[in-house]
Amino acid sequence: MTKSKNNPARYNIAQFEKSVPKPEQAPEDIGREVAFAGRSNAGKSSALNRITCQKSLARISKTPGRTQHLVFFRLDDDRRLVDLPGYGFAKVPDKVKQEWAIQLEKYLRERQSLQGLILLMDVRHPLTEFDQQMLQWSIHVNMPVHILLTKADKLKRGAAQNSLLKVKRDIAELANVSVQLFSSLKGTGLEEAQSVLDQWLDFPT
Repeated sequence: MTKSKNNPARYNIAQFEKSVPKPEQAPEDIGREVAFAGRSNAGKSSALNRITCQKSLARISKTPGRTQHLVFFRLDDDRRLVDLPGYGFAKVPDKVKQEWAIQLEKYLRERQSLQGLILLMDVRHPLTEFDQQMLQWSIHVNMPVHILLTKADKLKRGAAQNSLLKVKRDIAELANVSVQLFSSLKGTGLEEAQSVLDQWLDFPT
């Protein structure tokens, strides 16, 4: 597999394409795309910006839960990244949260071009109830999942490795689920994450 560091233009040319509240309003369901999901305070926007080597592709807010739509970023004619609504922490009415859950599940179940899910979890608080629900949704529809344990710079190396090992044990029996450490601030795990994207998006080697 060709490493992404040898192909920097693959991700840094990402451009905003469309933001929609419902999957049926999304861009045409062709080509390949990878979606990013996670709790509203897991650092999803920061990770997207780091992976695409852009400072403001995905909006970063001090108020968790600002991403309330499905946000599509175009890489080329056949490939996209998708920022899904954050879940579990946003200060919005329960009715809105329920609608988000319905649309997320519908997107995961019906989107034919979706090749995999990048699931972001704070390394200090992984596998929350909401994270496990997202994993179960993905397993139910046979969707590969790669977990980024974000904010790895917030822990000392030993503590971060212990968290990684614990999550590995917890997901050991789950098919098509992998995990790594990641830090948007330091760039820890960037190449590994981009390599997963390379595979799912079927970039030529």
